[in-house]
Amino acid sequence: MRLKEGAVKIKPAKELRRLLNEGAFPLRSVSGSTPQHAQLAEAAGIQVFSISGSATSSDLFGLPDAGLVTLTEVTECAKRICDAVSIPVIVDGDTGFGNAVGVQRMASEFIKAGVAGFKIEDQSSPKRCGFTKGLSVIGIEEMVGKLRSAKDVRDAMDPEVVLTARTDARNAGGGLDDVLRRCEAYLKVGVDMIMVTALHNREELRRVREAFPEARLQANAHGMRPRLTTADYNEFRLVTSGAKLNVVAAIAMYDFLQTYAERGADYYAEFMDGNKGHPMVDFGFLDLTGFPKLVELEERYLPAEDLKKYETSESVYDPRVGQGSLARA
Repeated sequence: MRLKEGAVKIKPAKELRRLLNEGAFPLRSVSGSTPQHAQLAEAAGIQVFSISGSATSSDLFGLPDAGLVTLTEVTECAKRICDAVSIPVIVDGDTGFGNAVGVQRMASEFIKAGVAGFKIEDQSSPKRCGFTKGLSVIGIEEMVGKLRSAKDVRDAMDPEVVLTARTDARNAGGGLDDVLRRCEAYLKVGVDMIMVTALHNREELRRVREAFPEARLQANAHGMRPRLTTADYNEFRLVTSGAKLNVVAAIAMYDFLQTYAERGADYYAEFMDGNKGHPMVDFGFLDLTGFPKLVELEERYLPAEDLKKYETSESVYDPRVGQGSLARA
């Protein structure tokens, strides 16, 4: 249930297709793992939210990104996030949670959860973070079978859902030529996008773009140095930029906690007062998650007698007003 203003007027998959067809890249996109990540992104004007497999593993389970999270857990995460926001959500399907036959259930579950798109990678199972040593990839023919299987389910259930094929071949020892062979084979299946992971430098990225000038291309380039800039995303016509909210949040929280461990409540008070006026200070999260909308539903459906509770109870935060009610406190 989405307790938010601005209920989606077109389904998310259709909106994602519209954004892709317009081709104004890179799209404003971020990745994360929680409904709050997605709600913050939507509130800030982000166009697309991606559910990161590594963030899901670390944020929700405290586990390394090593194929330890199940299809049921990822699907439940996807459903919660899709229910919480109106913007399109893309989910990371890792290696498909099985062979080409098992991929069919994954695709079905994701589409029923409401995602606008999902991706599958060609790592061997159990997979691992694409920037760690020790990963390996399956054969091209086996991956093509997985993609064909996912596409058949997608086409039958909702042809507008976006299917992305990801290759991790660059770090698996096959070199860039293997990456190019795989991209060509995956595009022939009819996937909507390709994602190349862990290319070593911009020249390799340029070679991929030149080999597939018309393809919708994503680059998982968090290990590349220097980091990709806006100019790079424009030059290589990459579909999405890759800010990882879980990393941003972890840095900010770690820095806060380092000082808080030394100074305790005094530092917390200084921190909150120093951010006075910020939309997320104090009770901003109640606005974000839809408390004002909840009041609208109460006024629409509950007996008038029940609404008298807002006049007889006392609290700092009034959901009828939202965070602005704190100005009267």
